[in-house]
Amino acid sequence: MSLASKKDEENGLSTYYNNKTTVIQEARVFNDSPISPRKCRALLTRIVYLLYVGETFGTQEATTLFFGTTKLFQHKDSALRQMVYLTIKELATTAEDVIMVTSSIMKDMQPNSEVIYRPNAIRALCRIIDPSMAQGVERFFKAAIVDKNTSISSAALVSAYHLFPSARDVVRRWVNEAQEAVNAKSSGSFFGSSSSGSYLGWGGSSSSNSNGYQPVMSVSYITQYHALGLLYLIRQQDRMAVTKMIQQLGGGKSGAGTTLKNPMALCMLIRYAAKVIQEDPNVQRQMFDLLEGWLRHKSDMVNLEAARAICEMKGVTATQLTRSIAVLQLFLSSPKSTLKFAATRTLASLALSHPTSVATCNVDLENLISDPNRSVATYAITTLLKTGNEASVDRLMKQITGFMSEISDEFKVIIVDAIRSLCLKFPAKHASMLSFLSGVLRDEGGYDFKRAVVEAIFDMIRFIGDCKEQALSHLCEFIEDCEFTKLSVRILHLLGMEGPKAPQPTKYIRYIYNRVVLENATVRAAAVASLAKFGLNGLDAKLSQSVNVLLRRCLDDVDDEVRDRAAMYLKVYEEPPLATTYIQEDSIFSLSALESRLVSYIDDPDAIDQPFDTSSIPRVSREQVARDVARPSTLETIGVASTSTAAAAPPPPTVADTQSAYAEQLAGVPEFASYGPVLNSSGPTALTEAETEYQVSCVRHIFKEHVVFQFDVSNTIPDTVLEQVAVVLQPQGDTGLTEDFIYPLPSLSGEDSPGIVYVSFTRDVPSEFALGTFTCTLKFVSKEVDPATGEPEEGGYEDEYQAEDAALTGGDYIIPTYVTFASEWDRMRGGATVTETFSLPKDSLRDACESIIEILNMQPLGGTEDPQSPSVHTLQLSGLVVGCGKVLVRCRMTYSKAQGVTLELGVRAEEQQACNLIVEVFS
Repeated sequence: MSLASKKDEENGLSTYYNNKTTVIQEARVFNDSPISPRKCRALLTRIVYLLYVGETFGTQEATTLFFGTTKLFQHKDSALRQMVYLTIKELATTAEDVIMVTSSIMKDMQPNSEVIYRPNAIRALCRIIDPSMAQGVERFFKAAIVDKNTSISSAALVSAYHLFPSARDVVRRWVNEAQEAVNAKSSGSFFGSSSSGSYLGWGGSSSSNSNGYQPVMSVSYITQYHALGLLYLIRQQDRMAVTKMIQQLGGGKSGAGTTLKNPMALCMLIRYAAKVIQEDPNVQRQMFDLLEGWLRHKSDMVNLEAARAICEMKGVTATQLTRSIAVLQLFLSSPKSTLKFAATRTLASLALSHPTSVATCNVDLENLISDPNRSVATYAITTLLKTGNEASVDRLMKQITGFMSEISDEFKVIIVDAIRSLCLKFPAKHASMLSFLSGVLRDEGGYDFKRAVVEAIFDMIRFIGDCKEQALSHLCEFIEDCEFTKLSVRILHLLGMEGPKAPQPTKYIRYIYNRVVLENATVRAAAVASLAKFGLNGLDAKLSQSVNVLLRRCLDDVDDEVRDRAAMYLKVYEEPPLATTYIQEDSIFSLSALESRLVSYIDDPDAIDQPFDTSSIPRVSREQVARDVARPSTLETIGVASTSTAAAAPPPPTVADTQSAYAEQLAGVPEFASYGPVLNSSGPTALTEAETEYQVSCVRHIFKEHVVFQFDVSNTIPDTVLEQVAVVLQPQGDTGLTEDFIYPLPSLSGEDSPGIVYVSFTRDVPSEFALGTFTCTLKFVSKEVDPATGEPEEGGYEDEYQAEDAALTGGDYIIPTYVTFASEWDRMRGGATVTETFSLPKDSLRDACESIIEILNMQPLGGTEDPQSPSVHTLQLSGLVVGCGKVLVRCRMTYSKAQGVTLELGVRAEEQQACNLIVEVFS
């Protein structure tokens, strides 16, 4: 044997196990006579290793190895037989004709075979057989599930998991055996011996060994964990059955006397209970009593799981949290780091929504700041930052500074985001926190950490005016030695936005121009854009002239992007109106709406010869764009469990995103292909109560010559399938619409909800706004679902359900858009104008504003949606009327108890028809 080279030593296991080609060549060892168990085991180990590290074998290669491996069944070496089963189990998914080895495996599944072979044979068989053979081996699996040996029973239960997707009906018949495995109290060892054994882990047993580990479960109960999982898998579609199972196994309010003795099984049962609470609030009281009972269980992991489930309940009250917080507080003083980490992490998540309740643990949390485990200390200090008061800020900041260098970047991000939240909570303490952030900004760290610090400083600039100038100075110093291009670009953009507004804007120009001289092309281009904005305000002619000189120097840059930006901004300097239109304008196009219109424009062969019209695209303010693209705080995502409803809920979509989603959805319906682009889509209007068995909501889509009603229909009855689902609309009076067709829903089950039904109408006069109310009737064929097969029965009966009326209103023709109201109102002075006076039966100006905005579906401007005076207010609104261009509305209102709200409605629009529509809405 040759000595290993230094390179081989560096490669470690990868060199020892060689590569796929070598392994296939050495597979000849399987044909040796006599068989060498040692060589075969070594080669099988190398095959399994290659599969585990991601290596793939072709079908022919896998088949050759598979059948070469099966030749080893004739040898009696037990260790070799175990490796054979492990290998064929992994190769079975790729090799062909694997079913031929079934008989060899079945021999080892017989009750009289070696105990050590049976679990391996069971696991391999479930990978070998196809769904059609599952019924033939059913009796073997049923017998194995209830076997007294836990290794055999667990192997059968786990194999049932793998069989369930392909042989669902067969596995469902094993529910009695799985229930028996849950209730069984076998004395067999997990390793197959007759003596009872124990599994060492973390738990709450009264005895412990010298290493601090405690025997938390007898191996005889491990099957309960696997059996419970299989029971839930079989019953998961039946909410009542799951609820009954949890109540039967839960042990009542005290949590004692439960059938389940395995802590891991109890933890899984707690998770099922938490899921049931989330899905069905009607059983929350019963499930909550069970969770509180498990808080008193003798196992620490069960206590923690129950406390975490209660803390993550949606709408949990401070009173309900009392006991779970008390349990977590006890764990804060535990000698085990795992318990302290779990408790502090749960409390850190809970502090986001219930800081007052968590504040009772502050004394214990402060003791953990100096904990040797830096992860525990990080979560402790993060929780204190969320629950502390203003007086404790300075003390906490000093303690944080001491261990920032000892923790990883991931935990540094958590600390920084906690400080950001604390700074916004106590703005008077911004000086010490800004000093801390600027200090850690100079420390070593990765991109995510530095970005978190920069984001925190950005928020301080945005929300705390007193620290703006100092924060900008810290950012200027940071970009002098910043290794991350993205951060430099973002800071330069901020300097361009905030620097010109500063009392001494010239002090920032040096830092920005240094980037033009010293940095890469991307940063130089951003610096040019930032530099140009210092001379565009026109307030300081000398400053504008100096910036102009600096920009001309950039015309000689080696990068074309830098030169082009410099040339563009110099052109803007020469023509001031361009600066007003493209640089200083406070609104931009809604990017989602712009993208949707561009896609429709490109896809329409008739429109491609016409210039692209941007007049109908809504605009949004730059502030709104910043809010829409703002990343979620790391504090709200890291450390919050994935099952938390608050953490899992995504941010609500913007109006433009919703419009784009509707447009994409309608584009997939061939019947609407000739209608052209969607001009506007209303928001969804509920036509049924939330508790009804069938739920219907309506969205109106406006096209150039058509109106399409979209009905989202949900079926909340689990054992019923609705077929031929349609919505019949009956107009009340003359609406100016003619029905084209109904696009029904073929089938709707509870799992498929909601489904969509479309009803299309043609506008009799496309230039006029069709308005009206329609009676809605949901019609369908109801069929029961066969519980044995899961398929709907052949027979059914026709039924109908009366929903509330659907209305097509003037607001459905209006798209909210952002403008600068004062200048736009003056510009439209010579256009179409209407002034009317109305009396509104409202109890306050705030109610009147909310009602007007909802009816007109227009964009409130300048914060006017929030009245500051109880008696006099002016509401400013802006929108685009489909086919008629821009419209502005000024609502002057007065309020008195005697007369309610008196409204003077002033309307200015590009076309008179738009003004008439606004007035008609109020008439």
